[in-house]
Amino acid sequence: MSEEILVNVTPRETRVAVVENGVLQEVQIERVARRGLVGGIFKGCVSRVMPGMDAAFIDIGLEKAAFIHASDVNTLPRSSQSVPAEDGEVVHEAISNLLHDGQQVLVQVVKDQIGTKGARLTTNITVPSRYLVLLPYSSDVRLSARLEDEEERERLSELMQELLDGSGKKFGCILRTAAESASKEELRRDLDFLLRLWDSIVEKIGKVTSVAEVYSDLPLAVRTLRDLNTDDVENIYIDSRETVLNVKTFAEKLVPELVGRIQRYTGARPIFDLHGIEDELEKALRRKVMLKSGGHLVFDQTESMTTVDVNTGGYIGNRNLEETIFKTNLESALAIGRQLKLRNLGGIIIIDFIDMAEEEHKRQVLRALEKVLEKDRAKTQICEVSPLGLVEMTRKRTHESLEHILCEPCPTCAGGGSIKSSQTVCYQLFREIMRVARQYEADELLVLASQSVVDLLVDEESDILAELEEFTKKTIKLQVETLYTQEQFDVVLL
Repeated sequence: MSEEILVNVTPRETRVAVVENGVLQEVQIERVARRGLVGGIFKGCVSRVMPGMDAAFIDIGLEKAAFIHASDVNTLPRSSQSVPAEDGEVVHEAISNLLHDGQQVLVQVVKDQIGTKGARLTTNITVPSRYLVLLPYSSDVRLSARLEDEEERERLSELMQELLDGSGKKFGCILRTAAESASKEELRRDLDFLLRLWDSIVEKIGKVTSVAEVYSDLPLAVRTLRDLNTDDVENIYIDSRETVLNVKTFAEKLVPELVGRIQRYTGARPIFDLHGIEDELEKALRRKVMLKSGGHLVFDQTESMTTVDVNTGGYIGNRNLEETIFKTNLESALAIGRQLKLRNLGGIIIIDFIDMAEEEHKRQVLRALEKVLEKDRAKTQICEVSPLGLVEMTRKRTHESLEHILCEPCPTCAGGGSIKSSQTVCYQLFREIMRVARQYEADELLVLASQSVVDLLVDEESDILAELEEFTKKTIKLQVETLYTQEQFDVVLL
């Protein structure tokens, strides 16, 4: 398996595409006007404590107040934050015991503003690097769950504890998946970088006296280099000279093995035309996703969840119905895993696979979905197939979806996804004519409407229009208004 990273840079936008064996797997977009805040550290002020919600709103300088739950509030000493209940479950202290109105607090954004919801915060500050995540307010050494080899986990844990003890700092850290097989010197270099970075953050905290950002995460192009799995990446192409220099400077410090793979793209064709990435982005904004077999998926994104419907479409198979359904579901599981990453869909996701009779088929489809999501950097959790044939899953959402970044609600349907038919608008119009005719004295009425509505009035509904003229004793004239949507119309007195 081989991966390529393509980076497209313009003055107001940076786009990063991850291509695996020639197929687009993931895309990230960062715009100057709407740069994400995840990972940013702020000196904030508690604006309102909400005991009923066991949460608080914190002003960090954004238009909307950010939100923090009691479970995300760390206190020093740590033991005062939570206590075990009799059944072993951890019970967190009430928010009113942790925060009060007007209190200044250091917080970090863990989830961007999404829709009507403000940013989600935590006081458990973390600062990431290539192999490590520094925990300034902890003394624990933790390891990524994806580091599965027990001997390697023990080696890394011992090495890290030794390095932390030698640093003279009572900090903790998380060893990331990329730390597998890392040498002691590589881990020391990462730790030294993070300790210097934290010292600079502390210095800035001391200088600000009011609400302010004291640290922001790296730009997208550099952040991608920090977070990707270097073993699989063959080449990184960037179409901006300045960004190439910045990325190489970062790589020389923390990811030296990648320096030789970073290249400036100077081709005549736009970089995102390679592998048909622009076309793939257009497809990722559509509801329907066609499958190679002839079946299709339908994605519907709502405020509370995303639903995915699987359909056989034109696929009839070569054997029996159950085999046809199984093959469609199997192909769909692989396509859904890719689309979730590509569209960056998060939260609750309900997948309506076609009903399968055989338990073994259900197990294989579920396993295929789990396998394709193993490489997903976002945390996922998948439930068994329900009695109704539904698969419930969650995918951690930290940024807005591709649709929310690139699109806005349709001004015609106001985000509803549908508009009134021309016939419905005609009947509304007839009722409005009756209302106006009764209320006002005029010999003639002028109807302003869209082309589709006027066409219907002079064709299929012309007899009704004639009856209406006779009933109201008024002449009704029609005029196309090109700027009107299908749902808009006016009845004007002449």
